[in-house]
Amino acid sequence: MADNKRLDETIGSVDYDNLLVENTTNDVVIVKLVASQGVVVRGSVVSGTPGGEDFALLAAAADATKALYIISDDVDTGSDGAVIGLAYRTGHFNRTALKVNSSYTLTAADEEVLRGKGILLSDAIDY
Repeated sequence: MADNKRLDETIGSVDYDNLLVENTTNDVVIVKLVASQGVVVRGSVVSGTPGGEDFALLAAAADATKALYIISDDVDTGSDGAVIGLAYRTGHFNRTALKVNSSYTLTAADEEVLRGKGILLSDAIDY
């Protein structure tokens, strides 16, 4: 006997987090995050050595010689060694949805460095 399934039930839903400004194809890469940072949430700006295993939340002025990415999915960094995460290398993002280290605030100079890396920031209305 087959299970009777309702065809009008909600299977899942997607919540809009207001991170992306444009629905364009963003370049996604794998990054190795430093352990013991807790959960690095979607929209976090991380910085590190290109190709390195030292990516961490932006906590000081952005350095143009460092790789800068926006984390695309929450990553629990645990406590043992480097942890793999996915990040946007380029794209168009809502500046108010970005996250950095709690002791730091993103500046206009940081935005210029991000722009040079292919990460564009704009204001977007939350809805």
